[in-house]
Amino acid sequence: MHRGRAVTLEPLDVAHAPDLWEAARDAEASWAYLRYGPFPDAGSFARHVESLAQRQDQPFWAVRPASSGRAEGWLSLCDIYPSDAAIEIGSIWFSPRLQRTRAATEAVVLLMRHAFDELGYRRLVWRCQTVNAASARAAARYGFRPEGVWRAAAVVKGVQRDVAWFSLLSEEWPARRAALEAWLDDENFGAEGRARRALERA
Repeated sequence: MHRGRAVTLEPLDVAHAPDLWEAARDAEASWAYLRYGPFPDAGSFARHVESLAQRQDQPFWAVRPASSGRAEGWLSLCDIYPSDAAIEIGSIWFSPRLQRTRAATEAVVLLMRHAFDELGYRRLVWRCQTVNAASARAAARYGFRPEGVWRAAAVVKGVQRDVAWFSLLSEEWPARRAALEAWLDDENFGAEGRARRALERA
């Protein structure tokens, strides 16, 4: 478990499925760039959550914002190569109610901190389809640097996609961590929950 000011990450479990299903209602567009979803009913959704939770080589966490107390998304660490000191944050699904919130930002930062500060990885990767402009903007916001594009690298829901790669290295992390933590500080947020200043870019 990873706990921040605005969010808690809990190891994903099928017990999270009811909260997550509620958050996923009328959110078909949120699945556009994932290999899975949307789901026709609560049962198929719960089975999918259970299958993600059982992946031994790709740990998933449910995202529970303090503002609601309910699970509203998930994210994972994947493509884990200990011998190369390389790891990726991926398979992120944030429901519309979680997107573009302090909790969403902190959820990713908590996993970045886990990868670098606790697990000791040297290279952290972010990748997305080139058509997913929002994900590319998020990568830049967190401090990931662009590395290039793999052409026709993935078939997602029957469509061949180019994939953009981004990375952050351990020597770049301390400065980026300081900027992210400064943005997440309570003093940066007003009573309505809006940030007073934008996140400093890398």
